[in-house]
Amino acid sequence: MGRSIAVMTALAALFTVCACTVQGTDGRTHSPVHIELPSSKPPSTKADDKPSRAPSPSAPGTKPGAPVLWSRGDSGDGVRELQARLRQVDWLFDGPTGTYDDLTEHAVKGFQGKRGLPRTGETDTVTWRRLTRMTHKPGMWELYLMGGQPAGPADPRCMTGRVLCIDKTSRTLRWMIDGRTAATMSVRFGAVGTPTREGVFHVYWKSRHHWSTLYDSSMPYAMFFSGGQAVHYSYDFAARGYTGASHGCVNVRDEAAISELYAQVRTGDKVVVHA
Repeated sequence: MGRSIAVMTALAALFTVCACTVQGTDGRTHSPVHIELPSSKPPSTKADDKPSRAPSPSAPGTKPGAPVLWSRGDSGDGVRELQARLRQVDWLFDGPTGTYDDLTEHAVKGFQGKRGLPRTGETDTVTWRRLTRMTHKPGMWELYLMGGQPAGPADPRCMTGRVLCIDKTSRTLRWMIDGRTAATMSVRFGAVGTPTREGVFHVYWKSRHHWSTLYDSSMPYAMFFSGGQAVHYSYDFAARGYTGASHGCVNVRDEAAISELYAQVRTGDKVVVHA
C-alpha cells in the first residue's frame, strides 16, 4: 500500500512539472501513458482477451473455402458436362466418360494454373464459373461423343423373335430376344451422302475378318443385312467417336461387345433399322 501511494505521488509531481498531455480525437486532453496499478485480482482468462490468429491470405482470384463440386472418383451427368466443356477449350481430348479420372484431374489442374487459380485438380465453384463463362452448353452428342448414351424405346417390330434393333435417334443397338434386351451398345451410321437404310431386313452373311475392297478398309465382325451395309466393329469410331461417320454401315466401337454379339447372332436373324 505504501509503495502504491509513493508511485502516485511521484507521477502527480511529474505531470505538474511537465504539463504533458495528448490531444484526442474528441477534443479532450488525455494522459500520454496508461499506468495500471498493482491489483489483487488475477489477470482475465476470457477467450475474448486472447490474441486472435490472422486469417491466411487466399490465392489471387479465389474465395476462401470455395465449395468443391466434383473431384477424382466422382461420376455422373455433372462430370460429363465438365469434361465436354474442358474439351471445348482444348484441356481434355478423351471422353466425355462421365467419370472424374486422372485425365480429368490433370485437365482441371492445367485450366486452373493457366488462370491463376490454385492447381488442386478439384472443380470448385470458382473454377466452374470461370469455365462456364468461356464455353457453351454442350449438346447431346458433345456429352456422348464417345458413346455411352441411354437407348431409346424399342420399336414395336423388335418385340418378337431374335432382332438387332437399331435406333438412329438414340444411336444405339439393342440385341433383343422375344422382347427382352440382352445387350445394348452405341453405334454410328452413314454420312449424309451414304445414309444407312431404314426398314426391316435379315442377316444374310457373317464375315469375321472382312475386308472391304470398295473402301479398302477393315470391317471385323461384319453382319451384312442390306447389300453392302453391315453391322461391324470400327477402329475409326473407337478412336474418333461421332466426329466421323460410315459409308452406310452400322459401326460399333466396343470390340468386346460386338465380339460377343457376333457369336450369338445367326444368319436369318431380323434387323430393324428405325429413326
